[in-house]
Amino acid sequence: MSDQQVVDLLVIGAGMAGLTAGARAARDGLSVVVTEIGDQVGGSARYAGYAWTAPSHEVMERHNPRGETSLKRALVDRFADGIAWMRGTGVDVKDAQPILGFGQGHQFDTNHHVDTCRRIVVAAGGEVLTRTDTERLLLEDGAVTGAELVAGDGTRRTVRAASTLLATGGFQGDTELRNRFVHPHAERMELRSNPHSRGAGYRLATSAGAATGSSRAGFYGHLIPSGIPFADPSDFVNLSLYYSEHALLLNLHGDRFTDETLGDHLTTMALLEQPESRGLLIADSRVFRDWVVGSYVKGAVAVDKFALAAKRGGRVGLAESLDEFDFLPEEWGYDGSAVRAAVEAYNAVATAGEEPVPGRLLDRMPLDRPPYYVVEAVPAITFPFHGVRIDDRARVLGEDGRPVAGLLAAGSDTGGLWHRAYAGGIASALVFGLTAAETAIRTAARTAAVRTPAARTAAETTVGAAAETAAARAPSHGQR
Repeated sequence: MSDQQVVDLLVIGAGMAGLTAGARAARDGLSVVVTEIGDQVGGSARYAGYAWTAPSHEVMERHNPRGETSLKRALVDRFADGIAWMRGTGVDVKDAQPILGFGQGHQFDTNHHVDTCRRIVVAAGGEVLTRTDTERLLLEDGAVTGAELVAGDGTRRTVRAASTLLATGGFQGDTELRNRFVHPHAERMELRSNPHSRGAGYRLATSAGAATGSSRAGFYGHLIPSGIPFADPSDFVNLSLYYSEHALLLNLHGDRFTDETLGDHLTTMALLEQPESRGLLIADSRVFRDWVVGSYVKGAVAVDKFALAAKRGGRVGLAESLDEFDFLPEEWGYDGSAVRAAVEAYNAVATAGEEPVPGRLLDRMPLDRPPYYVVEAVPAITFPFHGVRIDDRARVLGEDGRPVAGLLAAGSDTGGLWHRAYAGGIASALVFGLTAAETAIRTAARTAAVRTPAARTAAETTVGAAAETAAARAPSHGQR
């Protein structure tokens, strides 16, 4: 294997954004190398099941008013083309359906998608390298011209590239970066993500002069029962307490502190900022019947999250009446009488048709049908909203606001799209992965136009040798 090569596109990170970009570029004839620090490709995308976002600019603006306008518009405008592109690769993408009350999206097999993208890259003569770290970016006159890679066995390789894409999935796996850019106590949160997204893309980009977004933009995650570590990736969904938007959430002082009905993903950010970042999630029999044991999204498997939390040893309780809240276990640290009074006060306001404080935009029905199902909840993080700034062509922006030549970013490495709001991480990885590929395609065309014959011959020889090696290892099209 040559320790040096020249390609059109080097992709650092083999998740949803990186593999989508690699496959799109390879299909258009570009020479592609994709690297991945983990043992397998896919990253956190393997744990997802839907691509969704806001169906219009108006809805996006209403739910994500502080996000970067050009990125929001690009996501909404290009989403349908992204879905069509996935279908064009042979991935089965279901018809559109409502998501989260305001979004629209599609269920699909994310494992099939990432594996299909990998096959496309390899079949086109490209390479997908696992267990490979990126030591540093190559910089020439302020432009990124590739990177130095280190394989798991210590083998080093220099890859020169017309375009280099950062798609390492964010920095949620690094507690120091989380504490600095998400919240001073963000280390408290369980990691609802693959463990390899530890800020590699962020550090590489900033080393090349990239600008970054707001340090308090928030994060995407969900509430989970306290005291239950994730045993395997299936827990990322099974333990997520999506039904919180129909329940009441009280902090350690027994107070409501946010509008729960705006969505579990927003309530999660609010709970992180409460004392000890924990609270009691309370549902009555109506909420239990309609939301706790039902499917959160059409087509998803229904899981009794209360029973699962109890089975796994979480802090859960069943109260046959509001009076029984007075007997909450002392070691939990809550004033049971204050909790009871808070539920009674909310029920009185809801029954009278008055506005509670904090407000409650959607489900304003009282919780007055015992028994009561109580779960202590804590926040878990999937990825941060702080990240590398890009424009709507997926070009990384420098501190001066101009693109850093040769450097692209997509997916959860980027910042600016979301600010204390969220409307689809898989969708943004898909859209900006494809956008990055299109930018790389244009760059490759310009590069080819100015190459001298000698330089072109040398590059083609290097890429050809890599392609022959990759082709010898390529799986058949029948594999999934």
